[in-house]
Amino acid sequence: MTLACGAWILCTASPSLAHDSLKSSSPAKNAQVASVKEIELEYSARVRFPAVVLHDAAGRQVTVGTPRTAGPKVFADVPQPLEPGSYVIGWRVVSSDGHPIEGEIPFTVTGGGASTPARASTEAPASPSSPASTPAPARSPASGAAARSGAERESGGAPGWLWGAVVLLVLVGAGVWLRSRRR
Repeated sequence: MTLACGAWILCTASPSLAHDSLKSSSPAKNAQVASVKEIELEYSARVRFPAVVLHDAAGRQVTVGTPRTAGPKVFADVPQPLEPGSYVIGWRVVSSDGHPIEGEIPFTVTGGGASTPARASTEAPASPSSPASTPAPARSPASGAAARSGAERESGGAPGWLWGAVVLLVLVGAGVWLRSRRR
């Protein structure tokens, strides 16, 4: 019975559900767009203290406007037309639970007309980058963009399997203690 309870906890535990995540972006991850006039990021809940940076393929920072929030969305204007090429949006926000989350969104500008990029859903949720519950100062979240190659960074906190193992050990210990008392 104890083993079954422990297995159930390990199989059904999902620690990342407690943290907010990026739901969609414009431009979308790996999108090819003609132009970008505004970056829009939508999260699963209201976020605070947004930081948004934009880097070109050479790693040079491209000027973007001051990020602003509207509920679960973050907007940043791109005041100058972007040259055709590859770009990476680096973002960092403090989620509704107080943990900072960050990620990167690569996309390509093909040039041409002034079409508006389509919105698309992202696949990977962001994880907390620090167990601290106080907001971190805004910084450049896209530093090391080439090294991470557009994947959202995950760090901090204990992994779910570790929490499951701790719970399993506690349950097994309680079972052994109860059996020894019955004798």
